[in-house]
Amino acid sequence: MRPEVPDAARTQAGGMSENTTTRVRTLRRSRDDAMIAGICSGAARMVGVDPVIVRVLMLTATLLGFGTGILLYLACWLIVPEE
Repeated sequence: MRPEVPDAARTQAGGMSENTTTRVRTLRRSRDDAMIAGICSGAARMVGVDPVIVRVLMLTATLLGFGTGILLYLACWLIVPEE
């Protein structure tokens, strides 16, 4: 038989209490803040950063990656659902 451990001790020790909920983040194309298809805006919302940062990263990936960024964007445009 195991002794009963209080919730506070279990949580501090790295265990999960019964009241813990996890939020699943899903990638969706944004309708409101879209420049072309809303991929960068949706990705920024999922990660929690400004959409301009994601747009600059995509532009950099396109220019330095020989078009890889635009291929990734087009693939996401086809696959990722709208909000």
